[in-house]
Amino acid sequence: MWPARLDLNNAAWRKSTYSNGQGGDCLELADNIPGTVPVRDSKNLTGPVLFVAPGAWAAFIDGVRTSAH
Repeated sequence: MWPARLDLNNAAWRKSTYSNGQGGDCLELADNIPGTVPVRDSKNLTGPVLFVAPGAWAAFIDGVRTSAH
């Protein structure tokens, strides 16, 4: 279980590789927070953050890759 509040001040956010860079719908995630994958809406940087377990995130990405072919 994660702490009630994680310090994301040093989070290294990166946009989805599917983002077109023109302000469209996209998400960002931080790779450098141990034990979790924080995900947020790139259009709302101060909005809520979804914390996903690393195994669940890997399964999600694998599912996206598999269904895209």
